[in-house]
Amino acid sequence: MLGLYVNFPQNAHKLVVFSSSISNKRLQQALTQTFLKLNNETFRLEEVANPSVPHCKVVFEFGIADENDFNYIDSHEKDKLLKAISKKTFPVMDFFSVIRYYRIGEEKKSRLRFDYYMIRFMFDKNLIEIRVFHEKGPMHVSPEELIEFVVARINSTFSKKALKPLEFS
Repeated sequence: MLGLYVNFPQNAHKLVVFSSSISNKRLQQALTQTFLKLNNETFRLEEVANPSVPHCKVVFEFGIADENDFNYIDSHEKDKLLKAISKKTFPVMDFFSVIRYYRIGEEKKSRLRFDYYMIRFMFDKNLIEIRVFHEKGPMHVSPEELIEFVVARINSTFSKKALKPLEFS
C-alpha cells in the first residue's frame, strides 16, 4: 500500500505532535513537493544541524513507502503521490531518508558515513504526529534537527505557519 511501510519500528527515537492550520490534503501535497525539492538540493551542514563536522555538505535522499519498500521521490513518484492524494488523503505517510555527508577539503571532497532515518507522519483532523527512527549512521543530524528542518521547509511553502509544535516527548 502506497505511503505505508509495514515494518515501521514501534519505538521512535523522537516523537513530536503539531497542530495544523491547513487541510491534510494540502499538507500532504506540500510534503510531497518539499521532499522532491530536498532531493535535488545540497546544503551546508550548518543549515541543517549544529555541525559536528567542519566544512561539510549534506545531501538528502527521500523515499516514500510502498508496503515493504521505499521508492525514491522523483518527478514520476511525485506525480503518482499527488494523484493518490487528490483521490483520498493518507492517514499515515512513511518515508525513508538517507542523509549523505561530504567533507569539503582544499583538494577534493571526501565522503563520510551516511545517516539512515525512517519518518512517519500520522494525520488526524488538526493534528500531525511525526515519529523519527534512526536506523544507523553517525547521527550528524539528530532526529530533533531533522524534524525541525523538514517542518521549517514545509512551513516555508505557505504564507503563514502551517505546523506548530504542541509537545515534545
